[in-house]
Amino acid sequence: MARKQGSHSDITGPRVRDAALRLIARHGYAAVSMRQIAAEVGVQAGALYNYTPDKQSLLFDLMQGHMQELLAASRSADLAGDALARLAGFTRFHIAFHLPRPDQVFVSYMELRNLSDANFAVIEGMRRAYEDVLEDILRDGEAEGVFAMADTRVTTRALIAMLTGVSNWYRPDGQFDTETITTIYWDLVRKSVTA
Repeated sequence: MARKQGSHSDITGPRVRDAALRLIARHGYAAVSMRQIAAEVGVQAGALYNYTPDKQSLLFDLMQGHMQELLAASRSADLAGDALARLAGFTRFHIAFHLPRPDQVFVSYMELRNLSDANFAVIEGMRRAYEDVLEDILRDGEAEGVFAMADTRVTTRALIAMLTGVSNWYRPDGQFDTETITTIYWDLVRKSVTA
């Protein structure tokens, strides 16, 4: 069915995604209904299906969008130099990207269990591509003799979990500014992998 003239799908679609993101981040995927999302946007529940086929697709779109942004931004990150410099660059990039996006981070990491198997496989593949960036740095650092760890894959996942976790508790008006937090976390990352 064609959308009627004067429709604002370019405005309402993003509003649906923003409302879904906020509600899912606050209450969890299972607790949020399409009716609640519609009320938040100010449309009838049935109107949501003009923008998404179902709640599962909406969750997948939120996660996929986050991962697409992350992967695109990581390709532009300053990851030049030796392994230690690249690890510092990755740490700075990861924190700078994730801190301003606490809702996206929460939904993307905590709601994986609610994805269908097919959707999970897609998101997991994207996550793996991002993890590979860090794992390559760690392997290069081992080859250069500056990093030592029992297993690069486990270390990769542990470091990403630690770096991502700052989004759960950091507040811009708190005790530390972003630069101080980044410096502290870089020290933790460096000490956890250096030989």
